[in-house]
Amino acid sequence: MVIAAGRQPPPGPTRGPLAGLRVIEMVGLGPCPFAAMLLADMGAEVIRIDRLASTSATTTATYPMLGSAFDVLARSRRSLALDLKVPAGQQVLRQLLEQADVVVEGFRPGVMERLGVGPAPCLARNARLVYGRVTGWGQSGPLAQAAGHDLNYIALSGMLAAIGRADAAPPPPLNLVGDFGGGGMLLAFGVLCAVLEAKSSGHGQVVDAAMTEGSALLGAMVYGMRAFGNWRLERGANLLDGGAPFYDSYACADGKYITIAALEPQFYAELLALTGAADSAFEDQCQQWREPPHGAIGWPVMRAHFTRLFASRSRAQWCALLEGTDVCFAPVLDMDEAPLHPHNVARASFIELAGVTQPAPAPRFSRSVPAASTAPRAAGADSAAILTDWGFDAAAVADLRTAGVI
Repeated sequence: MVIAAGRQPPPGPTRGPLAGLRVIEMVGLGPCPFAAMLLADMGAEVIRIDRLASTSATTTATYPMLGSAFDVLARSRRSLALDLKVPAGQQVLRQLLEQADVVVEGFRPGVMERLGVGPAPCLARNARLVYGRVTGWGQSGPLAQAAGHDLNYIALSGMLAAIGRADAAPPPPLNLVGDFGGGGMLLAFGVLCAVLEAKSSGHGQVVDAAMTEGSALLGAMVYGMRAFGNWRLERGANLLDGGAPFYDSYACADGKYITIAALEPQFYAELLALTGAADSAFEDQCQQWREPPHGAIGWPVMRAHFTRLFASRSRAQWCALLEGTDVCFAPVLDMDEAPLHPHNVARASFIELAGVTQPAPAPRFSRSVPAASTAPRAAGADSAAILTDWGFDAAAVADLRTAGVI
């Protein structure tokens, strides 16, 4: 795929807003590498601690892109492959943690403790260390030791039950809500909060990011609407869950889809004006649109009218008429189409590393612009260089390699 070149930083040396922050990442899956990627994207020096042995057959069968250029979550950082099953490997990690500002890990509770690098000994050796931990259920509670994945965590948060159509089971919303929004992003936020606090107190602390709590937090507004009385527990019966016909996606004549989100009356009025929808079924709802039970009475009739209307033209035709207006409109693009959309091209919203198209770092900064992203490194590709940079002498590095520790 050919896309616009990645955004160019201003002339001269650039340093992201997190330049100078030193982070140790215990390599795992999902939320932890996502959090580490966010930190690295913003200029932090993040060292990935990879397993010395190759990834297990079970893991590679499920995630075959790991360790390759397609492992986007591993971009922009170096890799140290270390045998943590032996005391010498554990000692190397302890020495690195003595110099780090942050460590992030996503193992089940107790794994790091069994390796001898749990929070207590690490904070004893480095009082300012921020110890970031992300799990599904949290570090404590009846489910803390149970296996799980994103879908399980958002099920417990109350959010999964609110997603989907009325006549079907709740669909998995990819793994965006638990792993990434409620997990990795929450971990990165928590870690940076603790780093700022440590600057004044001189003391680090443990950050316990639980995906089930993070996904519940993402639903804070919906919980408020429920308490206020204008959110029904039935799926597909509310303003933002596909219940309202003016906030939904619709099929076009060519089988492609568009989205309409004309919530406010002035935007809805523009939708009617531009599409020529003059039927009273549309206009009556414009006046009583707000929340169930009032709006819901006429929603099925209104939806039927919208369904017929949007099926009468192709997606391209609707884009030509509605895109860029105040209708609150966008086409539904797939992952091949999105990087090529003119708006995304103009903003360089996607970059290409080692032939892999991927989302660009975000958000943007006016002054402390991060350096360009780099492609993922193979496990252990930088072991000797990392140890040298972090104060290990050449003889010690050679001994570790000879002993099979790195």
